[in-house]
Amino acid sequence: MLKTSARLLSLLSLLQVRRDWPGALLAERLEISPRTVRRDVDRLRELGYPIAAVKGPEGGYRLDAGTDLPPLLFDDEQAVALAIALQSAATSGAGIEEAAARALNTVRQVMPARLRHRIDTLQITAVDRARQHPPADSGVLTVLGAAVHAREVLRFGYAGADAPRRVEPHHLLTWGGRWYLVAWDLDRGDWRTFRADRVTPRTPSGPRFTPRDLGDVAAFVAERFRGVDASGDWPCRGEVILSLPAADVSPYARDGVVEELGPDRCRLILGSWSWPGLAAAIGRFDADIEVVGPPALKDAFAHLARRYAKASG
Repeated sequence: MLKTSARLLSLLSLLQVRRDWPGALLAERLEISPRTVRRDVDRLRELGYPIAAVKGPEGGYRLDAGTDLPPLLFDDEQAVALAIALQSAATSGAGIEEAAARALNTVRQVMPARLRHRIDTLQITAVDRARQHPPADSGVLTVLGAAVHAREVLRFGYAGADAPRRVEPHHLLTWGGRWYLVAWDLDRGDWRTFRADRVTPRTPSGPRFTPRDLGDVAAFVAERFRGVDASGDWPCRGEVILSLPAADVSPYARDGVVEELGPDRCRLILGSWSWPGLAAAIGRFDADIEVVGPPALKDAFAHLARRYAKASG
């Protein structure tokens, strides 16, 4: 009986690796007869695995998707990866924290002792920055993901907007503990990002569309959230000379340009979303500052100087 159970697990593992398996090849891999393969396939079907017979010269088998979820088979690395992913789900912001915890407990219970020990010693402490944000509804995420996959125009109400939005959805992503939809806004003729927790989908969805070229979606989102303009550059960029070695400035200059001018002087070209923001970013370096330009940066330093003087009083 033990030998038969081990053989069934091996057969199931093979069926999960590739789409179609000729019966003769399965028999060869498992070192059993084609008749035994047929009997083992019937046993797996009785256990709930939807295994279809493949017609053809050689015949064969295919593991299909079913209406019920049968027992699953994972190798050691897959089981550990699944457990780690479930532990990390608490910071997803998708409203699945409780379900993920229950799923992790279920997976852990059926793990062999050697794997359970690996999981128990790998406890992830998730610093959840998203808890201050409202979680996205998992049902809404499913609708948005389906529209992205089907390439169908999406209509939805958006919190704070008077009229419903019509968009071509392109990507569903997470950023800083929130879920966002990246889409082409049909009414505004531009790319937009929408917070999923503010979206109320409306049915039916619109017609199918041909995807537009967004380019690198990661770069697009990073630029939008750091406040750059349509050209991909910061709206405010200035140049200063700091009384610090270039080696001390470079690690903290983000995407700025640092040029060495001497053992204790360097040139810094940096950008930001506003002139006061740029002045404040430069001011965090503990050094004397000489503003090269533009004049708007000098004005921003004067503005901050008055504000700080007032605060100190």
